[in-house]
Amino acid sequence: MAIADDFSVNLSGDIRYVGAAHGAAGAGYYTVIELHRWLQDIADDAEPATANDLVDITSETPSERSTDNIIKLINGYNIDQTASEHLYDGSIVQGESGVDQEIWDGIVVIANEGMDLQVMQDGAQVTNDFWNTVPDGETEKGLNRDTDNGISHRFMIMVHDYVGSGGDIDGRRMIGMTRVDYTTRPSGNYGKTFSEFKINGTARGNNVMALTYADDLNDNADASSYTGITNETVGYAAIDVNGDSTDEYYYSEWNRATNSINQLYQYLKYLTRGAAANVGSLYGIDAKIFRGITHQLNGTQASGTFVEPEELTWSGGSGQLLAVDSTSSATKIWMQILTGQAPTSGTVTGNGGATFTVSGATERPVSTPFCGTSTGSALIGAYGFGVEALDLGPNDTVFDLSNAPWSAPNNVAFTVGGVVSGEDRILVGPDTGQGNSVLNVGQFTVPTGGYSSGAASVTVEAGTETPGTGTQSAVDTPSSGTIRIQDDNGVYQRVTYTGYSVGAGTMTFTGCTGVPDASAGNDVYISYIDALYNGTSATNQYTAVYYPSGSGRFLFVRVRDGGTAGDAEGIKTFETAATLGSSDSSVTAIRTADV
Repeated sequence: MAIADDFSVNLSGDIRYVGAAHGAAGAGYYTVIELHRWLQDIADDAEPATANDLVDITSETPSERSTDNIIKLINGYNIDQTASEHLYDGSIVQGESGVDQEIWDGIVVIANEGMDLQVMQDGAQVTNDFWNTVPDGETEKGLNRDTDNGISHRFMIMVHDYVGSGGDIDGRRMIGMTRVDYTTRPSGNYGKTFSEFKINGTARGNNVMALTYADDLNDNADASSYTGITNETVGYAAIDVNGDSTDEYYYSEWNRATNSINQLYQYLKYLTRGAAANVGSLYGIDAKIFRGITHQLNGTQASGTFVEPEELTWSGGSGQLLAVDSTSSATKIWMQILTGQAPTSGTVTGNGGATFTVSGATERPVSTPFCGTSTGSALIGAYGFGVEALDLGPNDTVFDLSNAPWSAPNNVAFTVGGVVSGEDRILVGPDTGQGNSVLNVGQFTVPTGGYSSGAASVTVEAGTETPGTGTQSAVDTPSSGTIRIQDDNGVYQRVTYTGYSVGAGTMTFTGCTGVPDASAGNDVYISYIDALYNGTSATNQYTAVYYPSGSGRFLFVRVRDGGTAGDAEGIKTFETAATLGSSDSSVTAIRTADV
């Protein structure tokens, strides 16, 4: 079809598309210069040619060409939205500036063929995504594509609407997004990578959006069926990721429940998929446009109480509050910008009336998807994105609100196997050296002042090992368990503890039960396992943090069953050396009958 068959123009200057609809056979699409050439061609006729062409030499000039990509409709000639959807490769400007002007600017998308493109404009996803039409007779989305040159879409979008918005639509800003997950792909295919591209104000002519659209090899399952994943803290979240008893701060605390870390990644892609049918929300805004933190505002709270989350407004823009360091006396606000530009001064007002005086703004990097990236077995988190500490492993990395990276400690288990419930007693303690099979009873010593019987806490100091901040014992000691203290009669008494802290060259065990009288210099050691095996992991296994700067913890293992009255025999004492390394490890006791 020719443009003359698909467009009409009447005596009022209304230029309208009259061809087949998007996706139908014969639907026509034309460049802006083709529209201009057609208008000029019919304007030089002696008289109107057809019912679709009521323009001739007696009519006022319909259009002007600035360049092949910038056409101005003048003297009342105009197109409507439907006509604009069948034009591309440039801008159409019509009407008088400051009176009734409307402008459509051209968009050229650089991406792989078949990409589903979403556009965020004026704080919302544009619902009329006509550019994603599958042309008649084809199988992939994308109008006016040029695959030889890597172009997936070409179209125009309205950026100035004096009648509707009073001028530029959000400063002619927009964001192109790709958010297709596995659930919207044909069965058996991978999900696609998420990406975005900002245009901070379109120019006349063509504006490029460069986006990625490739298989996401870590998104290959239908995440809509995953259950139990929740955000435990919406807003300023204190999490001790690395287990050093000092919290870091994030704007979320996601709990993956029984799902893997990669399934969490897949599910969050699913939640924020760009499909029009997705009607979910995150932090009080449409999940289709949720991007995470885009800006940090510094300043001083002037009044009121902030609510996480809530809408923020200021002169020239709006955003969504995701976290604030104090709801009543804030000095930092973290938000996702929705419209306008982030303020560097002035007042920001919360939807509930709280006000904040801004002294500066820092733009923060945005990840696509908002949670970060997955390796398939580990998460590399986005700025400020927090996950429950127990749901993270040593290969995961999250970044707090100061943009510092954190990883979880490497919790490893040591197990003594081959033991019999109700019969075998297990003792695992420190070894004096690699493979020595000698129990290190002098791992630590009692400090000056000694211990009094029944004390609730005890401090140890250097013996053959120096405790304290940054040492192996400060890291790989179980969070609760038992120690053995040499009393003043020379007997190593079993003492339970429920926690410990570290200082400069010391460790203090708290919540103690069974502390004996012990003088300064008496020996103390940690008994990592110290129990009669009763068929549960609590009595033949312990978990601790692998000390990454060392060679692991050298252990001494002893298993005994001396037999009981009426029992014909026990077993010979089993002793061996072992190592708690960077992964779970175990030894199996050899139960040799003592006959």
